[in-house]
Amino acid sequence: MIPAQRQSGFTLIEIMLVLVIMGLVSAYVVVNAFGTNPSDKLKTEAQRFHAIATMASDFAVLNQLQFGLVIDDKRNSYHFVTLDDNDNWIPVEQNKAFTKRELDSDYALKLQLDGFEWETEDSLFSDNALFDETLSVSSDGVQIGKEEDIPPPPPQILFLSSGDITEFTLTFEFFDAQLGNETFSVSSQGYLPLNHDLTAADKERPSCRSLAGYLA
Repeated sequence: MIPAQRQSGFTLIEIMLVLVIMGLVSAYVVVNAFGTNPSDKLKTEAQRFHAIATMASDFAVLNQLQFGLVIDDKRNSYHFVTLDDNDNWIPVEQNKAFTKRELDSDYALKLQLDGFEWETEDSLFSDNALFDETLSVSSDGVQIGKEEDIPPPPPQILFLSSGDITEFTLTFEFFDAQLGNETFSVSSQGYLPLNHDLTAADKERPSCRSLAGYLA
């Protein structure tokens, strides 16, 4: 008698992750096939963020977790965090899609919350804050703490297990003296789906048919 084989399937989050990876790979292939125009690369970064942020919200709901997004406009980077059992925000390390993403120095990230632009200086550990995040020794030479012991800043954007999302607008910017200023944005109204404006680059770029006419 042949023993029955155990059937294995895929969870919804695994299928979603595969779809996101396929989308990112496709975008990468398109960018590399048609050139490395800075505007195209910026659009790809915005598309990537839109896909990963959407997946983060779904992941939080399906797994009943609280997710957060930390955006560092000074380092042009962002990464996802989650609450641990002690209600501390910790980086998400079990999924590479949610780890730190740093953009090229030619680009800029601008975050708006409730219509107001967010800057890193608005956080507790700013240049004019009560505490200096680089301070580890008091004026008397007594060690009062290590820099690595300073808790990381809390996330500006929340993806809650209820499906609620902080209302925000994240703008990806690129400026070039010849190409001009290019922007793409992703925003939330408090829930999925996320809104996006990813068409700015296509408004001034000639189509493939127009390019063929120029080369004829």
